[in-house]
Parts: sequence; C-alpha cells; structure tokens
Amino acid sequence: MDGRFAPSPTGSLHLGNLRTALVAWLFARSAGSRFLVRMEDLDESVCTPEHEQSQLADLDALRLSWDGPVVHQSERGALYDAAIDQLTEAGLTYPCWCSRREILEAPSAPHGAPPGAYPGTCRDRDPATAPEGRPPALRLRAGETRVAVIDRIHGEFDGVVDDLVLRRNDGTPAYNLAVVVDDADQGVEEVVRGDDLLPSTPRQVHLARILGLTPPSYAHVPLVLSPDGERLAKRHGAVTLAERGSASEVRSLLAASLGLSRPGEGVTMNSLLERFDPEQLPRQPWVLRPDEI
Repeated sequence: MDGRFAPSPTGSLHLGNLRTALVAWLFARSAGSRFLVRMEDLDESVCTPEHEQSQLADLDALRLSWDGPVVHQSERGALYDAAIDQLTEAGLTYPCWCSRREILEAPSAPHGAPPGAYPGTCRDRDPATAPEGRPPALRLRAGETRVAVIDRIHGEFDGVVDDLVLRRNDGTPAYNLAVVVDDADQGVEEVVRGDDLLPSTPRQVHLARILGLTPPSYAHVPLVLSPDGERLAKRHGAVTLAERGSASEVRSLLAASLGLSRPGEGVTMNSLLERFDPEQLPRQPWVLRPDEI
C-alpha cells in the first residue's frame, strides 16, 4: 500500500522523525508500494527551503528513497478550497471568532474528545454579536460524532470528533483538512506516523468520509523519548543525523530500537526489508540511554 513521510520543514529531523520515516519506508517497500515525500509547509513563518533541503538530504543519506517529486502543501491551495466549498455547500461549516485562550478556558467540551477540543461556542452564534476587528476561522459542524479507528500498532482507538478548524483566521488551511485532502489526492493508502497524532485520527477519518473519500489505514509509531522521559529535543544532545555524523551508525541504532538488528550491527536497507514484520514492532516508546545521545 502506498505510504508517505510528511514532515514540516521547520528544522532538522531528529532521531524520532528519522525512526518514523524508516518505519514508513519499510511498511511501503515491504508491500511493494510507492513511498512518497510531502512537505507540510503551510506555515510560511517557520518553514524554509534550507530546512527542506536538510531533511531531504538526511532521508537520502539513510537510503530512504522516495518516488516522484516532493509535493508541497503551499502549492495545493485550490484543492483545499474545493474541499471547504464542498463542506460549506452541504451546510457543514460555520465561522468561529474564539481565541485560543477562550477555547482553553471554556467550561466544557464534547465528552471523549481529544485535549483542547472545541466546545461549540460559535456553532449557533449570531454574526452580529461577533467581536469587531477579529477575522473568523472556519469550523466543521461535526455533531460530536464518535469514530473508531483500527491502528496496526495500537489496535482499536476511538474518540469524539469536535468542531475542528478547517481554515484558520489568517486564511491558512488547517492541518486536519490538508492532510486528509493530500492523502486522498496522492493515493496514500497507509499512513505511518508518530503516535502523538493518534488522538487526531478520528477527526481525519470523519472528515474524509463526509468528503466522500476513503480513509487510509493507520500505523502510529511510539515516540522516541530522552533519558528523562521527555519528548526528544535539541537540548538532549546529539539527536540529529548531522550531529551523529554517520548515516550507517544512525541506521543501525534505529534498526536496533525496532528489534530489527543487534545493537551495533551494521545493516543494509535490503536486510531490514527481509527482517521487517509489522506485527513485531515495539508498542512502547523508545527511551534513549544517556550513552545513546
């Protein structure tokens, strides 16, 4: 099944990003499928061509080959607009003037929805009562639908879909909309990504369905954590390929963390493909030892 890796070009890829990219590549190649790369570069304030080139160079150094040209979300606005128009014509959108602080301080949100879920404040709001000078975002009228997802690593996961943002108040298409439209348009059949995004998956499945699209299957890879149990970051040491200096060392380290090799064993991409079994992937985070960073 065709897979993809879709980073945001906001900085260097760290070991956690590279590990997820490796797993995504193995899922696709072991199925004899295409592996695509897409740059999620809608936020022009933090995305740069330099970061993109650095990320692509890292993938190339690890021998994570991809098919076709790299796709950029910043060039796909017409697709997102068409999807939003379709939802609006179906009566499934409404403007929202709430600030992030107001949402966080709201007294209630749909039970079972992910953290930060929208409580529906503006769902039936009279536009005449909207704050002056504050442009609205556009939200999906989701109806607090509960959606179940079968994840290939975590098993069944379900959650309530809140009235998610489709277009931000600065006019930028929101992540949940863009990723659904992109995956369907590119023919992505299996999404492999970090399991921090698992809570958003019911939203994306619901959005795909009401757009008349077939949702992909999902495999959410456990994160890489620092020795203190926190999410990996630059302050934790040599966590990028450039800082490690050796693509072969990093490939071996990542392979061992996935149970595909012995610690320190040199591996090739062909040997990893021969050993890869999705059913045997770790279900828990990989916690780096101090000597590994």
